[in-house]
Amino acid sequence: MTARTPDSARDIPEATVARLPVYLRALTGLAEDGTTTCSSEELAATAGVNSAKLRKDLSYLGSYGTRGVGYDVEYLRYQIAREIGVTQDWPVVIVGIGNLGHALANYSGFRSRGFRVVALLDADPDRHTDVVAGLEVRSFEDLEAIVTEHDVSIGVIATPAVAAQSVADRMVAAGITSILNFAPTVLTAPEGVDVRKVDLSIELQILAYHEQRKAVAGSEDVS
Repeated sequence: MTARTPDSARDIPEATVARLPVYLRALTGLAEDGTTTCSSEELAATAGVNSAKLRKDLSYLGSYGTRGVGYDVEYLRYQIAREIGVTQDWPVVIVGIGNLGHALANYSGFRSRGFRVVALLDADPDRHTDVVAGLEVRSFEDLEAIVTEHDVSIGVIATPAVAAQSVADRMVAAGITSILNFAPTVLTAPEGVDVRKVDLSIELQILAYHEQRKAVAGSEDVS
């Protein structure tokens, strides 16, 4: 699967697209530390990838490095941000304002990376009029009006699993075309709608697997 940028004919592999935000974060950290230029090796080390993979990924964007000098940090940061679309403001709606929804609403990283939370929605009337991160929690029934008013294309689902699919269906019907799903369930969506799943329990289970492997290896070394 490949991703196509809206202003070019470049086809970028999905794996590369997934790494571009990592490079952007690394470049932002370098810029904040006062670094103005960096080599591919330095940037790769900061991003946690090998330099050959980084150079291959960046080749899809164009030629932004200078032999013997490296990359201009600010310029490359802008080019990556432009490529992935975060030089513009993206309105986002979050549905499900429980503990996770509260945490997401209060996450300052959204705003600094080009995402503006315009509404917090919940089906529970007891949550309505609660104020979280400066926004009043509104009824889920307001979804369509909010999507139209703010031209929302990105929705975040932080509901229990049982409600997630119906929320996704309603989002799609309202015109949302990209969904970030935190509910522990697999969503189905029509063609043209992108769904990304974040499952913290699965990530922890993967870490548990690696810890178990290290424990077994350590016991074998002792024996």
